[in-house]
Amino acid sequence: MDALRLVDWAKTIGPATVEQFDRIMAGKHHPEEGYRSCLGILRPSKEYTAQRVEPAERRAIALQASFYQSIKSILQCNLDSQAVEPAPPKPPQDYPNIRGSEYFDNGEEPTIQ
Repeated sequence: MDALRLVDWAKTIGPATVEQFDRIMAGKHHPEEGYRSCLGILRPSKEYTAQRVEPAERRAIALQASFYQSIKSILQCNLDSQAVEPAPPKPPQDYPNIRGSEYFDNGEEPTIQ
């Protein structure tokens, strides 16, 4: 199967699938290296409808998971119908050796409590 047929197949599913396809191909040195991976992300469309595969691809992109097994798992667990929750923000780390904003505001060392 050549790249043009794979791209056409991806287009029949939706834009997120095409984006996933492009991401895979961009990460490979030679196009031939990406064909199997791209075929893997397209394969679920044989078992599931495009209305399910496309949201699964969107979720996989958000999670940076571009593997057949990831997309298959998303579909099997019905995660394609759930919104992707953003990762919680990391709490700021408070170390005594880090200068805070008050140091840069007035040029003085902050007081350590």
